[in-house]
Amino acid sequence: MEKTFCQWKKQCLNKVDLSKKGVVDEDVVNIVSLLNGYQDYFTTSSCSGRITIIDRAPDSVVVQKKNLVWLLVAHTKCTSDEVTSALTRSCGNAVLKFEPFVMHVQCRTLEDAHLLLSAALQSGFKNSGLTASKTGKIITAVRCTHSLEVPLSDRGRLLVSHEYIHFLTQTANQKMEDNLKRIERFYQTIRTTLTTKEQQKVPQDSAALALRQPPFMGTDTDDKLEKERNQACEQ
Repeated sequence: MEKTFCQWKKQCLNKVDLSKKGVVDEDVVNIVSLLNGYQDYFTTSSCSGRITIIDRAPDSVVVQKKNLVWLLVAHTKCTSDEVTSALTRSCGNAVLKFEPFVMHVQCRTLEDAHLLLSAALQSGFKNSGLTASKTGKIITAVRCTHSLEVPLSDRGRLLVSHEYIHFLTQTANQKMEDNLKRIERFYQTIRTTLTTKEQQKVPQDSAALALRQPPFMGTDTDDKLEKERNQACEQ
């Protein structure tokens, strides 16, 4: 199991990022770096959160990537003008979505997974959980339910007013702001938790090392001093 986890981690961290951006989102770089720096964890996927407008084919029953056109993708706050501009390119059924932070972390043991899960729940990611596969992979999923999904057009025809678009943009931006605060809280929580975990290992390791050390054997100088002390006592 030990060797397998190390192999999984090496393989995952060396593979090419196949996401649309091709790099880790800026707002979660510190969390990814922190977790990957510990021997008991590594991240398998993450998204800091995003506001998107997707255009679905009017007659598609099942939502598939091939039937979607991305009109807007923002990992930060956006303006109502950006939303309005994106909607002018809609030819199908446009939907505005806010998707909050999500991260999947593979953990060495169930104890490690529960530690991370506890930090996630404390930070406001109430929909987090963990899974253990038959192959031995233990994954902690960090997520919440603060999402948003609103239809805005039908076959290219705008269904809402510009006033509503402004209101909706403000709502999505507020969710993004709250999302970033939870991310920062999660970072601070896991940093404290993992630091404490590492500190607790030190006394145990030191004690174990002390038990393995050979008993003290006197040197020639020590023997000479001991002999001199004995002679002094005899005199």
